[in-house]
Amino acid sequence: MLPTVTGFDRESLALESGWVTSLVGHPGFGLTRLGLSLLSEYASERPVAYVDARGWLCPAAAWELGIAPEQLVVVRCGDPVRWAQVTATLMEGVPAIYAEVPKGVKEAQLRKLGALVRSRRISAVLRPINGDLPGGVAHLRIAAREIVWEGTEAGHGRLQRRRLIIEASGKVMRGMSHTFEVEDDGTDALRLVSGLAVATAGRIAG
Repeated sequence: MLPTVTGFDRESLALESGWVTSLVGHPGFGLTRLGLSLLSEYASERPVAYVDARGWLCPAAAWELGIAPEQLVVVRCGDPVRWAQVTATLMEGVPAIYAEVPKGVKEAQLRKLGALVRSRRISAVLRPINGDLPGGVAHLRIAAREIVWEGTEAGHGRLQRRRLIIEASGKVMRGMSHTFEVEDDGTDALRLVSGLAVATAGRIAG
């Protein structure tokens, strides 16, 4: 879970009821772990759902972030035709959902899901496997810009921590883009690094 950082508006990167948050970036950037950390805030009271389009999810990754096994529903569906129906059905019964979006899902289906999120007042994280969501679907867009691995600079050694540079934009950012750094040292928590928050995207070169 991402804790409060001094001088940072924690709610800027929190899930909200009736909103879609999109995660955009290549595999290996740690976005699944970031998305699960956001999802974990809802798992203390009611089950949450994960739609695994790639078949890659290890449930232990969710457990490490505080989502109890009995509070996590995992459905594997990589078929772009069935995916929208499966995801919509899950949205009827959970307060929050993380769904990987397989390649080939039609724009109209994504817009219908966005409307369902608003009408049901649930929180949704959508992670396109390729590309991005259509404009206007997401209230908050989190894009991975750079990842830095520390402790393995020479090609070997013990990994000490991972730093992910992300760019947040969308309606919740009032038309602006902000850059944040998320630090992961392998423990249960991810940390937003103080001092980098609220910097504009152009301030950091990826």
